[in-house]
Amino acid sequence: MIERIWSGRSWLYIALLPLSALYGLISGLRRLSYKLGLSRSWKAPVPVVVVGNLTAGGNGKTPVVIWLVEQLQQKGYQVGVVSRGYGGKSADYPLLVTSDVTTAQAGDEPVLIHRRTSAPVAVAPKRAEAINALLAHHSVDIVITDDGLQHYALQRDYEIVVIDGVRRFGNGCWLPAGPMRELAGRLDSVNAIIVNGGTPKSGELPMSLKGELAVNLLTGETRKVSDIPNCVAMAGIGHPPRFFATLQQLGADLQKTHAFADHQSYEQSQLLGLTTGNQNLLMTEKDAVKCFQFSQPNWWYLPVSAHLPEKEGKQMLDEILGLLPKSIFHQ
Repeated sequence: MIERIWSGRSWLYIALLPLSALYGLISGLRRLSYKLGLSRSWKAPVPVVVVGNLTAGGNGKTPVVIWLVEQLQQKGYQVGVVSRGYGGKSADYPLLVTSDVTTAQAGDEPVLIHRRTSAPVAVAPKRAEAINALLAHHSVDIVITDDGLQHYALQRDYEIVVIDGVRRFGNGCWLPAGPMRELAGRLDSVNAIIVNGGTPKSGELPMSLKGELAVNLLTGETRKVSDIPNCVAMAGIGHPPRFFATLQQLGADLQKTHAFADHQSYEQSQLLGLTTGNQNLLMTEKDAVKCFQFSQPNWWYLPVSAHLPEKEGKQMLDEILGLLPKSIFHQ
């Protein structure tokens, strides 16, 4: 239902417009307060790159964060990542993510980023506290924030907005009548716009998420998606149909799909009931990081990576590298 409302296919959004106006007023006043210096923002001692979006729901931010971290690591830089840790609840903040930290504590995305990149990751509702924790325990040249475009308490040196190229901005309204955290005009003030799928507009960088080899949660075996028979797919991400469409494009033998809420937590019994007989369960990597502890021999996940055009990707990366002092080592 919410997709129909936000896409403009349901007139119910009209009833929500007064709430959207209130949301827009409050968020606009809040941003103005920081702009005028009435609210205090914090400047980190190292460059900060924000990877965020204008809409609620999954747009592909985390793969972009991973791409940036890996690109900078390849050039010899020490990269730290901070996150709000949505979906997790820790007894204490800031929380430094280690191999012992669970998704229940840190949230799924911080654990996924740490697992994929081995970069130091810190989680805290106040991202300044997360950055200070990183700097206290690690030698960090630059910080990437997973989400946080609207977290104006933290000053940033570079802003990247990721857009779902198929859904884009729906009906263009503020929450809750539409999907917008900030209106599309905010794009005029960001440094880079990345479009995940669909057709990019002028000045936007096209991105695709690619993956072919599924990984067995229990054994680590890799296998082409098309070589796994009798698949039942599940996804607890911002837009599950995107994952299911990817599997179909890869030739998956899909028999059934199950969509869960974004950041959904799972229990073993819940997932055991999704398959019968000789069926295999195929999930996203974001789901898998929550399931390793009780994984089964017939459970697989598909890692995906962000791919950007070489020329445009290099230009964006060069702009980010330009934020770093010349004295810092780089290749």
